[in-house]
Amino acid sequence: MIITEGTSAVVTGGASGLGRASAEALAAAGVKVTIFDLNEEVGQQVAEQIGGHFVKVNILDEAAVVAGFESARAKFGQERILVHCAVVTRGGKTVARDKETGGFKRFSTEDFEFSILGILVASYRLASLSALGMAALEPLEDGERGVITLTASAAAQDAQVGQVAYGSGKAGVNGLALPIARDLMDLGIRCNSIMPGIFATPPMLGVPPKVLEVLAASVPFPKRLGKPSEFGSLVVELVRNSYFNGQNIRLDGAIRMPPR
Repeated sequence: MIITEGTSAVVTGGASGLGRASAEALAAAGVKVTIFDLNEEVGQQVAEQIGGHFVKVNILDEAAVVAGFESARAKFGQERILVHCAVVTRGGKTVARDKETGGFKRFSTEDFEFSILGILVASYRLASLSALGMAALEPLEDGERGVITLTASAAAQDAQVGQVAYGSGKAGVNGLALPIARDLMDLGIRCNSIMPGIFATPPMLGVPPKVLEVLAASVPFPKRLGKPSEFGSLVVELVRNSYFNGQNIRLDGAIRMPPR
């Protein structure tokens, strides 16, 4: 896709981590970016820094997402780019020993459902609502109208202990990319997913330094955590290179996660 002066984007989870890096990279490329996030204070700050727009949006709430798109489009026009990084999930083993009772406990169906709603259903919600707006745009070169980038995870292929909901939800996100791309092919809208490995995002940087050292050493090459800017760089490339479509792309330094 050719990025022109009027090109706009919506980035979910854009107040921090991979979402913020995506918003910053797109803004640096000349895109007008609207950030969806729950962190109003930081989200506003990031939006101001990149000359963008912020909307407080709960990705679990359909009405809030619809209102968010309305606000983004009123500010910068219909987006041609969606980058969905926001996620809501809970963790736990399918069945584990209960230290309090000495027996066993199950990761509840309710917690699993909550996670799937926050990962897979939210991804479809954002992608489909954005595509609905993109469909009415004037086509660019090759008849292209827009591009959707979803965030999966290396856990989609090698989830660890305690990631039954997260891993299966992210595998589902990967599963969205090709059928969405095929559903939207006649409209000129592309869809891909990125599977980041271990990145230096705020939650990860909150773990003890020795743990970070072990994690960095476990990456084949380069032996470090991924930089959010590297994720943002790939997001921009997926926008610019129109032959990326229906793909699940690992960005992980060749790491394959062990069971724990």
